[in-house]
Amino acid sequence: MRALQLVAPSELAVVDLPQPQPGFGEVRLRVKACGICGSDLHGMDGGSGRRIPPLVMGHEASGIVDAAGEGVSAWRAGDRVTFDSTVWCGECGYCREGRVNLCDSRQVVGVACAEFRRDGAFAEYVTVPQRILHRLPEALSFEEAAFAEPVGVALHAVRRAGDLEGSTVLVVGVGLIGLLVVQALKRAGAGKVIAVDLDEGRLELARELGADETAIGGPGLAPFEVDIAMEVVGAAPTVDFAIRSVRKGGRVVLVGNLSPNVPLPLQVVVTRELDVLGSCAIAGEYPEALEAIASDSIRVKPLITAAVGLENGVDAFVKAKAPGALKVLVTS
Repeated sequence: MRALQLVAPSELAVVDLPQPQPGFGEVRLRVKACGICGSDLHGMDGGSGRRIPPLVMGHEASGIVDAAGEGVSAWRAGDRVTFDSTVWCGECGYCREGRVNLCDSRQVVGVACAEFRRDGAFAEYVTVPQRILHRLPEALSFEEAAFAEPVGVALHAVRRAGDLEGSTVLVVGVGLIGLLVVQALKRAGAGKVIAVDLDEGRLELARELGADETAIGGPGLAPFEVDIAMEVVGAAPTVDFAIRSVRKGGRVVLVGNLSPNVPLPLQVVVTRELDVLGSCAIAGEYPEALEAIASDSIRVKPLITAAVGLENGVDAFVKAKAPGALKVLVTS
């Protein structure tokens, strides 16, 4: 099969690889669309230790069931599906609680690190366990369905924020996930959503997608006083700004993780008695994500920068790195 492979740090090539064979409880998908994630762009240089070459990356995908391994009964060839980016065991305590994103044996499709290696979906075919599959709504395109994973991330983050009815919520950073968080907040009943970013073009799109107010970020911007702040960057200045923008007794949800470590304004957190919550991946939000995309209550089409064929996958990554790019899809 043809695949876009990370052959060395920051070096991609379209190569021929053996077609994967589904094992027990697995299905093989003919990939139709796969989104380039920020974690692919940031991790492919080897710095994160989670994209060790040679590796086929890609975890935001949709496709058609092509073959089923032994023990698979719920899926048939021709079924239109997407899949959870997290491969969870279903047996550990976290999985039994429904917190599959925290599975003790958690793996991620398209990731290779010291603990595991699992090729992803920048390829003609990919194999995944049947338990992480989700059926597509009939009218949903493969390109839109490839957004199920990032939409699920946004929905999970908003769920972590708790009751939003009538709340004023600040979203710090409106890249792709931030723009989805803006929409998920409005969908969940937030009273006012304020978006902050350094890019006026993204702020304009945030307003189009439901933000009530926007502001250009930077050292000159004074903190707000909101009920909840969603930090969707993961860098020291934005985490600090989000925390300082929350009223006493409010909540901060940390979604971005660009930097592995950031300083924490501890006295602000303690004296204002803030709740600081992390949000990791997805824990059961896939069906809701697919419904939200299909119903257009979360709009993804405006977020597609380009769709590029697999044979031109190297160019797709060039487009994804360009200023202003949101989501580039690799199609096959």
